[in-house]
Amino acid sequence: MAALKRESFGGRVAVILAMAGSAIGLGNIWRFPYMVGEHGGAAFIVVYVLCTLIVSLPVFLSEVVIGRRSRSNASQAFSRLSSGSRFWKAAGVLSIAIPLIIASYYSVIGGWSLDFFFKSCTMTFVKTAPTQVSSIFDSIVSSGFENVSMHLLFLFLCAVIVAGGVRSGIEKFSKVTLPLLFILIVVIAIYSISLPGASKGVSYLFKPDFSQLTPRSFAFALGQSFYSLSLGMGAIITYGSYVKKDENLLAASSGTAISDLLFAILAGFAIMPAVFAAGIEPGAGPGLIFKSVPYIFSTMSSSLPVLSAVISALFFFAIVIAAMTSCISLLEVGAAFLVEKFSLKRPLAVAILYLLCGGAGVLCALKSSVFDGFDYLCSNILLLLLAFLVVIFVGWVMKKEDVEDEVTNSRTIRQADKLFPVIYFLIKWIAPAAVLLIFISNFIL
Repeated sequence: MAALKRESFGGRVAVILAMAGSAIGLGNIWRFPYMVGEHGGAAFIVVYVLCTLIVSLPVFLSEVVIGRRSRSNASQAFSRLSSGSRFWKAAGVLSIAIPLIIASYYSVIGGWSLDFFFKSCTMTFVKTAPTQVSSIFDSIVSSGFENVSMHLLFLFLCAVIVAGGVRSGIEKFSKVTLPLLFILIVVIAIYSISLPGASKGVSYLFKPDFSQLTPRSFAFALGQSFYSLSLGMGAIITYGSYVKKDENLLAASSGTAISDLLFAILAGFAIMPAVFAAGIEPGAGPGLIFKSVPYIFSTMSSSLPVLSAVISALFFFAIVIAAMTSCISLLEVGAAFLVEKFSLKRPLAVAILYLLCGGAGVLCALKSSVFDGFDYLCSNILLLLLAFLVVIFVGWVMKKEDVEDEVTNSRTIRQADKLFPVIYFLIKWIAPAAVLLIFISNFIL
């Protein structure tokens, strides 16, 4: 059967925005602040940045290389580049399963964001006393119907975008929403820092206490970096397959990683000062953002009620968008697979994914133990496993000249050509060793 004609992104800006959209999401706004709170503040941020630049960026580039070289979905990419190896076919299956598991519980968090957006529009936070506002999140989580319905609605919105295709759906959505997201997070960070008592939160982010670090802190930092950059999910392999042959992969990958780091740090400044101002425990876990941010708007309401309501709605709208850009990339992995493997029409493929992820997500919405289990399994085991397989594949299975051809565009990009020996060394030796050590530490520490 002849290969299907594949869509592609329109250019470098579109590539970076789409990949950054996949990377910049709830991993930055929802997960990063509470991970910082649980693992020592600024010291964790230092480790996180180093993990991103030394380990995660080479892994990210490796996934893009696999995608563009194969011009195929994540499952078939390994098989195509390994001449049909059974082992790498199995790795391909893993690359499809992981994003679907993540999408199942990620859409529950997206549902919380959507619920908070609706509550912002009805001025719920403005009308609630600052001392009571954190209880709103607890009431949402304990309400089975509300939790499930918001999860299904959020997932439906993401499915609609994916059904629209690569350029008409994913690319257009990313171009509009990513700039808005950056603007809004800066506005919230400025206000958060100005709150009474927020200086303790700023110090928490600026003054590292390395005595707070444990071996598990390094494991969680790398796991968070992978989660944030959408590594080990098949998403970047899939997006890489839509990158044109003349695009600079190193520039696109570096731009995405730097954008992701910048946004994560901005999210930290938007959340942590408010956490300290509200007297909330920094290590409060997954509900941290949904307790601290409403506090900001509740305190604003006494002097600027209308402005508070407007900014609250815009902020949670931005969180919904951030969650959608990432969830869209997760669904796209499965959509590309079903369309190319079984020749399904894209809307039908997306409908199947909606039923699968929606059903599993209902369990996550109703049982916190299922939610936590999925999150731990993916963040600390499966993402690391697939990332390890990716760098082994690029560093040891693919021909070095093929990798060099992709990274340097047939040696036409001078900077990439000069840096390739270092990049290849990181991919072949440093990244696998680091991922393996972190993976092992999750079981013995």
